[in-house]
Amino acid sequence: MTAEARFDLPPEKALAFFRGKGYATSFAWQDVWQQEHDAAFTVAKMMDVDLLRDVRQAVDKALAEGQTFEMFRQQIEGRLVQAGWWGKAEMTDPATGETKLVQLGSPRRLRTIFRTNLQTAYQAGHWAEIQATKAEAPYLMYDAVDDDATREEHAAWDGTVLPADDPWWRTHMPPNGWNCRCGVIQLSAAQAQEAGFKPTDQAPASPTREYVNPRTGVVERVPVGIDPGWAYNPGASRADLLQQQLDDKRRLFQEGQ
Repeated sequence: MTAEARFDLPPEKALAFFRGKGYATSFAWQDVWQQEHDAAFTVAKMMDVDLLRDVRQAVDKALAEGQTFEMFRQQIEGRLVQAGWWGKAEMTDPATGETKLVQLGSPRRLRTIFRTNLQTAYQAGHWAEIQATKAEAPYLMYDAVDDDATREEHAAWDGTVLPADDPWWRTHMPPNGWNCRCGVIQLSAAQAQEAGFKPTDQAPASPTREYVNPRTGVVERVPVGIDPGWAYNPGASRADLLQQQLDDKRRLFQEGQ
């Protein structure tokens, strides 16, 4: 059995990130791409906003109360079954007008919804904490679970130490794919040195492969070892926006003096 990702960090920043999202309906998971998840909560093939709101509330409760997957499942599965969003059903793709037999709710899909949202929220909260404390602890170390289920590339990245501001973290900040259980450990300069970091160290080579988004036709270059749609840093785009807004306010204040 694959070990579960851990969700035992303080939830405050994770909740702040999650509660700052809006809503987006989507037919396919590729419809909401990478950093767009920082701004919108979505579940593929859930076109009913009221139902989407109910699922979001269940995820919020799981985050706030530290619920297990089974607790989350118990509170939302009945609602999905009652709404008819369960099992396989025919659905029309709004982008193409084509009617397809698709998978709606299932235990497996619920687990994906639970894990993906909790993991990205916690990592976004962790990123906010890293940014707040990087003056004292300016380095990050990639931390893979390193068991039989760990991807080969993720195992190779295990123990990589780089400055928190290194561009590598923009694409390689975990999670790096569906069911990825990797994380990062924040280090002080002394701890980074003890871990073997040297100022001349560079990020691991990042060969890419071509991926064509079937929804948009856009050709992406995806780093090898990262699933399509996951080559982004959860929370970073919102942090960049907030920093830009702060810089703009500071500039306007200075110009007004």
